[in-house]
Amino acid sequence: MTKVALLVELKAKLGKERELATFLTAQQSMAAVEPGMLAWFFVRLDAQTFVLFDVFNKDADRQAHLSGSMAAALMPRADELLASPPQIRHADVLADLL
Repeated sequence: MTKVALLVELKAKLGKERELATFLTAQQSMAAVEPGMLAWFFVRLDAQTFVLFDVFNKDADRQAHLSGSMAAALMPRADELLASPPQIRHADVLADLL
């Protein structure tokens, strides 16, 4: 059963929206093979605001994800692509349909 999640809000720099969207969409293949990842969503809220939503069975998998390959790929480009640091929220999953 899904127990925990991450909700990460990313605000693109003006003019970098398409580049950020393309970059993060390409990370889907990394998410697909990451141990412990049950589901991965990448959504756009408005022209500059994007959200990554990931779910896991246990907190150890969630913590491993925060220092995994996706974070390692994004952080060197954060100053170039993001208007502000990612807003990372930890969440407990109360119900799901997975």
